[in-house]
Amino acid sequence: METQQPSQPPHSYLSVLFKFAWEIISVIVPALVIALFINVYVAEAVSIEAGSSMEPNMYVGYHVMTEKISYHLHLPQRGDIVVVDVPGEKAALIKRVIGLPGETIEVHGGHTYTNGERINEPWITYFGGPEYPATLIPSTQLFIMGDNRMVSRDSRAIGPVPLDTVERRAWLVYWPWSEIEFIP
Repeated sequence: METQQPSQPPHSYLSVLFKFAWEIISVIVPALVIALFINVYVAEAVSIEAGSSMEPNMYVGYHVMTEKISYHLHLPQRGDIVVVDVPGEKAALIKRVIGLPGETIEVHGGHTYTNGERINEPWITYFGGPEYPATLIPSTQLFIMGDNRMVSRDSRAIGPVPLDTVERRAWLVYWPWSEIEFIP
């Protein structure tokens, strides 16, 4: 004699569909909220789409991870690569901080001087480009320049940029794979 197992109540198609949808929503919605929070407040990817102003350190097609927290804690430092949203420019600029608030900056003979002293710029391969007369950087502004000085549209052309236009600091090149590196 066979013993019959008590039968399980059949699940309806709708209850299975609802359970599946709930599992998807309970995973995807929090993930999207976290990703949105990170993108708005913590970090953002930037693609270098045009221009050669940061060569030979960054080329068109490079993808760079930027962070948005440091400059809420301290001012940008000389040598930082920053993303700047300059009013009147078509797109945000990615440049290097060269002059800090309150310094006198000048560019002549292809070299940069702050407060009369030539600064060490190990990131530059070819010095050159337009001259810039000795100018005091206001306390609320920075002087930015590209690493490829001969072709860079930077503070020599547009003047010092307001600190509040510096959106974030570049910290990692993540594409192309062969060029992955942290930006010092």
